[in-house]
Amino acid sequence: MINIPKGTKDVLPQDAYKWHYIEDAARKTAELFNMKEIRTPVFEHTELFLRGVGDTTDIVNKEMYTFKDKGDRSITLKPEGTAGAARSFIENGMAAGLLPVKMYYITPAFRYERPQAGRLREFHQFGIEMYGSASPDADAEVIFAASSFLSRLGIKGVKLNINSIGCKTCRASYNAALREYLRPHLGEMCSTCRERFDKNPLRILDCKEEGCKKITRGAPRITDYLCNECSAHFKKVQQLLTAGGLEFNIDPDIVRGLDYYTKTVFEFVSDSIGAQGTVCGGGRYDGLIEELGGNPTPAVGFAAGIERLILLMENTGVPFPEERGVQVYIAGMDDESRMQAFKIVCALRAAGISAECDHMGKSVKAQFKYADKIGAQYVIALGGNELASGVCNAKRMADGATTPVMISDICGFFKGLE
Repeated sequence: MINIPKGTKDVLPQDAYKWHYIEDAARKTAELFNMKEIRTPVFEHTELFLRGVGDTTDIVNKEMYTFKDKGDRSITLKPEGTAGAARSFIENGMAAGLLPVKMYYITPAFRYERPQAGRLREFHQFGIEMYGSASPDADAEVIFAASSFLSRLGIKGVKLNINSIGCKTCRASYNAALREYLRPHLGEMCSTCRERFDKNPLRILDCKEEGCKKITRGAPRITDYLCNECSAHFKKVQQLLTAGGLEFNIDPDIVRGLDYYTKTVFEFVSDSIGAQGTVCGGGRYDGLIEELGGNPTPAVGFAAGIERLILLMENTGVPFPEERGVQVYIAGMDDESRMQAFKIVCALRAAGISAECDHMGKSVKAQFKYADKIGAQYVIALGGNELASGVCNAKRMADGATTPVMISDICGFFKGLE
């Protein structure tokens, strides 16, 4: 027997309706905010992620699925959705069109990391991208889109935390102060953080090692080093969130795990999914398009993991709508009536009515049990008497009530119920 690879998970037929519900909520939220769907390849040239995600991140250093193709090109399975969307924005000349460009994606992503609750090596994201606006209004809109999505799913008790990590100008001053604070502790930090010290000390704040986390608890806060422009931007974002009635906390420890972020960063967090409490996260990345070879273009977005959302909903008792069963099951008693049942089912489906019949040679009693298990709303049994008279009984499974129906008008009967 060949087993599923570690860190991956089958979505079984009986569970797929949960995914459909979340994906439908994602698309409805995107439509509400005038977002159009983008679909990018599952794999890209490795350079895209080295330049976009950042070579000091855990994703690039430890977690990417990278391989050589038959043309000896370095290819990587996408570890997140933004870099591919940004590449497509540049390559397809979207900047020349109507701005802002507002897009969403629902995509698989891949990271080689230790599997745990709500975190797999193959996972799926719903994300939103907004290109072209440097205004704090865009930050607030994306945050409200994330909030609207979570509300649509019925998720409660999730807290919004926000921060600003500044721009290149104020980041330089902060990095200098951070290095000064961290330098005496270099020997106590992990090897990865020691490498980050010169390249990108801000990334040290995102380290998950307990020893490093203990050291950084007393580190300077970047919000104390924001330039006037970044400080004003962050203040306006807060005013817009308040004006829209969205509660938030300022969390100076949020830096996010990707190098492309600038200014606003945010997370929706829950304590109901274990240690990995982030349900949805994002922020602004004004330098990403330029870093990938495009013209300077401001951008902001977020991503939410679908597996985590399902875990959160299950852990907190948020109900999923019950999967709707077939509208009618046609049971046949013998070969002739089974043939007629199959013919009727074909006609019902052609008319847009979900229908099912037996494919296993079950008895009529067993067919009724099967119809009940698959959630059929009605069952019609056909035998010699029904075929001879041209009349059958449609049994409503909810209460057992029966209605006589002409066999020739079964489609019309169920159409009339819609």
